Amino acid sequence: MTSTASLTLETVEGHGLRFRVRVGGGQEMALDSGAGRSALNPIETVLAALGGCEGMDVIEILRKKRQQVSGYEVTLTGERRAEHPRSYTRIELVHRVRGRDLSPAAIEEAILLSETKYCSVHASLSKEIEIVSRYEIVPDP
Repeated sequence: MTSTASLTLETVEGHGLRFRVRVGGGQEMALDSGAGRSALNPIETVLAALGGCEGMDVIEILRKKRQQVSGYEVTLTGERRAEHPRSYTRIELVHRVRGRDLSPAAIEEAILLSETKYCSVHASLSKEIEIVSRYEIVPDP
């Protein structure tokens, strides 16, 4: 399976760098750096990609387990090296699941399956970066 992306520089003059990104499926986004930026920078997209990948897996698995999820949030914190390349050394994910009668075992299993079987982003990063996850259950009133 092959994925493609094409980046085109949008800011030729000035200080910032903004690229228009177009992927093989035709979707587009921007990458931006510098003061006054209007989009994510490339290293932030790594966090977003990991959170999105795991989040989609976890919710899909919880739906199959018939968990009554009414809200879900993934918060990520990345620690980076001080020197260049300033790569991530550790990423923590907090899965906040809101709903009624949620099973902690189901949530733990959904996260584990995402991290060990389904999430390609996690698999791509975990050999070089310590990735830790935890979850919180927020009951519906």
